[in-house]
Amino acid sequence: MAKSQGTDRRAGLNDRLKSAADAKKKVLAKAAARPAADDPAVQARLAERTAAAAARDQRQAKRQADRTAQEAEAAAARAAAKLAREQEAEQKLRDEADLKVAQKAARDQRYAARKARK
Repeated sequence: MAKSQGTDRRAGLNDRLKSAADAKKKVLAKAAARPAADDPAVQARLAERTAAAAARDQRQAKRQADRTAQEAEAAAARAAAKLAREQEAEQKLRDEADLKVAQKAARDQRYAARKARK
């Protein structure tokens, strides 16, 4: 019985070696069946990939340009709003100064009127 077990092991090893060799042959056959780089189908696929990459790059550049324009527009709007706030603050200060001058003039007039009555 010891002999039959040894032959079974060798038979299993031989089967595994044969399977590995067959798998290697299939891989090599598949690689050999692959079309060459100068094949028209391969060239067509390469051209399609190149065109798709160019279109993708163009879309990305357009999106970037749109984003830059949008950011510039937002910055201009922020600057305009800041300028409007500054002008409004200046106008408020001018109005307050005019009001104080008018109040002082009225006060001086009342004072002069009191002095004139005495």
